[in-house]
Amino acid sequence: MSAHQLGEIVSLVFMAFALGMDAFSVSLGMGMQSLRLKRIAFIGMVIGLFHIIMPFMGIMVGKAISVKIGELTTLVAGTLLFAIGAQMLFSAFNHEIKKVVKPAGIGLLFFAISVSVDSFSVGLSLGMSGVKIAIALLLFGAVSTVLTWIGMLLGKKVHGLLGVYSEILGGSILCGFGLYMLFG
Repeated sequence: MSAHQLGEIVSLVFMAFALGMDAFSVSLGMGMQSLRLKRIAFIGMVIGLFHIIMPFMGIMVGKAISVKIGELTTLVAGTLLFAIGAQMLFSAFNHEIKKVVKPAGIGLLFFAISVSVDSFSVGLSLGMSGVKIAIALLLFGAVSTVLTWIGMLLGKKVHGLLGVYSEILGGSILCGFGLYMLFG
């Protein structure tokens, strides 16, 4: 393996961690809900899959889309995360509100899209750079899956320690991360 190839792989690993860190952060909050380990494993795999699909779509779209799409994806992702966090906060204070956003079904789809949408923009640039796309996509998926699992398991631990207040903390984390994406 040449120094150039090694440098490319190291760069992709760092990029994979950077893309997966938002999944980790948000998973801390989401993990504070009462979730079974089987559900956590499934959620991690879905997040990983979306971290493969989104950059792949970005690569396919490539040069056809302008730079403006990056700003739009951040706006959509931030709004989704804030809405999920706000719903968690409201349900923590009002037990009559049914939990609308659970990490299952459409809620899981929104969650997966919100934490992987930034990888779409990365895919746009990867498509133009000529990196080894298969390696990049597999790294993005694997790293984000593992980081999601770690975040959710840590969130589950905190939930056990904090009890009812963990949902407030989890909702606050999601709202804060959404606001950071929107205004940070």
